[in-house]
Amino acid sequence: MADNQSTKPPLLEVNNLYTHFDTPRGIAHAVDGVSFTLERGRTLGIVGESGSGKSVLSRTIIDILAKDGSVLYDGEILFEGRDLRSLPEKEMREIRGREIAMVFQDPMSSLNPVKKIGKQITEVLTKRLGMTKKAANLRAAELIDSVGIPDAEQQLGRFPMHLSGGMRQRVAIAIAMACEPKLLIADEPTTALDVTIQAQILDLLREQQRERNMSVILITHNLGIVSGYTDDVAVMYAGQIVERCATDELVSHPRMPYTEALMNSAPALADPPHTRLNAIPGLPPNLLNVPDGCRFNARCPYVQENCKTEMPTLTADANSDHSFACWHPLQNEMANGGASA
Repeated sequence: MADNQSTKPPLLEVNNLYTHFDTPRGIAHAVDGVSFTLERGRTLGIVGESGSGKSVLSRTIIDILAKDGSVLYDGEILFEGRDLRSLPEKEMREIRGREIAMVFQDPMSSLNPVKKIGKQITEVLTKRLGMTKKAANLRAAELIDSVGIPDAEQQLGRFPMHLSGGMRQRVAIAIAMACEPKLLIADEPTTALDVTIQAQILDLLREQQRERNMSVILITHNLGIVSGYTDDVAVMYAGQIVERCATDELVSHPRMPYTEALMNSAPALADPPHTRLNAIPGLPPNLLNVPDGCRFNARCPYVQENCKTEMPTLTADANSDHSFACWHPLQNEMANGGASA
């Protein structure tokens, strides 16, 4: 008998997704033809510089961008086989927060500063799950305790401003976990936190995922975070995915020069203090006027003439699931430092 699990569709499929903004200066190509698949229980890291389209992609998935006609969409977002873009807003509200939850990079922007922590959690439980007030209060204390905040009952009576940045992010995670979502999107969840607190928050997310068999999309600009906490990774640049594979494969054998540049720009523990970082030269392209050819060509040390005129497509390497969009990919034996095309 076939395994029922194997016949289920992937939890999330994004197919040829476009999210463009109609601005007074023209059309901004924020997400430009993105496709990926996320299986149940796995973590996908989406990594890239600021402005690469990571956050717009996440907000497109949960449908929280402006509804005033300024956002132009195309493509398909399938969640458990359902096309989210075809659902009416009422059904999408049921999915958002209950089946797909999100943790934003700044908890002070997602938490209500004038409501006590307990009220913000119990509102989710009573409105989304129909719990009684008494049951919601008990569950709120359990959630606060599960994310590692001591004296749970006392913390429920505090306001967000009374908590540290790390504690506020734990509260945001507790709210996201309240409805037992199948998918959690964490958008730069450790921004502005010190290194020790960053590790605690990431460990907490991994613990919550394992306990609930939850899928996670972890959005970050830090490849170090991706390498330690994800199963698979997609590298974004100028609205497009330019490399996608298992995380271990990316760390050991990057094929896209942009991925190599991101790796080389990260500080190394072996470097002495005050060592100058390796910055990626130049700036990302203007999304209002994207260049011809490969969008990384103006910053790429291996650029050749066809890179400037022909756009490479995301293509899988022979005999592997390692996909990259590059006319002159790095060679495996030379990648990961000092690579050559």
